[in-house]
Amino acid sequence: GPAGTALPLPVPLSMLSPVLFTLPLQLLAYHVAVLKGTDVDRPRNLAKSVTVE
Repeated sequence: GPAGTALPLPVPLSMLSPVLFTLPLQLLAYHVAVLKGTDVDRPRNLAKSVTVE
């Protein structure tokens, strides 16, 4: 099924991997959340985690 699908990523220098993969993986997470129907602008339980003064 789709959960077993591999996403091939290029292999950059090991020091740059976190920087180079952050944006594409965040975009992937965003689009998966939108496809699931999740409100990406108002995540549940946000008030328990974040306090604004």
